[in-house]
Amino acid sequence: MKFFFDELQIGTLDAERAELVIAVMPALRREGEFLRWRPGSALASASAQIQAAAQALRAQGHISGWRDERYRCEVPVADPCREFGSELFTLERAAFRFFGLMSRAVHINGLRADGHVWCGRRALHKPIDPGRLDNLAAGGLGAGEDPLDCARRELFEEAGVPLALATGLRAQGALRMTRPEPQGLHDEVLHVYELRLPDDFVPVNQDGEVSEFLLLSPAELARRLPEFTPDAAAVLRRLL
Repeated sequence: MKFFFDELQIGTLDAERAELVIAVMPALRREGEFLRWRPGSALASASAQIQAAAQALRAQGHISGWRDERYRCEVPVADPCREFGSELFTLERAAFRFFGLMSRAVHINGLRADGHVWCGRRALHKPIDPGRLDNLAAGGLGAGEDPLDCARRELFEEAGVPLALATGLRAQGALRMTRPEPQGLHDEVLHVYELRLPDDFVPVNQDGEVSEFLLLSPAELARRLPEFTPDAAAVLRRLL
């Protein structure tokens, strides 16, 4: 079912999740095949309303992987890969898939001069895609965060890349990934970056979210793409 914020479609929920949301959001109404939420004029009120609904759904066991980190929901734009919409509200990141909302993330390909690519393996405790291969660093774009700042932060946290080296980041455009997942609808714009790394650099995880790093040749990378998360694989295909 299409999920509207006043007159703006911001998400999509299946019928089962729609019923769960209706039960915990007083300002939400079913209108035929649509769900329409009229939160009032205050941005803070909208954020509080949907955050409270998400917390109720979490308490009922319907939302897992809570991070106490917020993403921003934007006014829809024609091409979110090229522009950002203004902020409608912020919400716990773990709830975005449940509500079918579009989020944003950064993904960084770490390359050596010989063409080899550094990749990480996601820790087994990660709530999303545990144990799968990933880019050198990747992470969700928090509310109020600039994509380049986010990329630099993730590079240090996940791979130990110092800021002096991260200044070499180069933007490589963006792509949008949309697919159903057990947690709901995954709808995310991936802001892609490339970083050339010295031959003697070896990534070292800082935050416990990466269990190991692999240095793969282009041929190995192509062969092992099915082992990567869908988003990381889409980003890496740009190198092949």
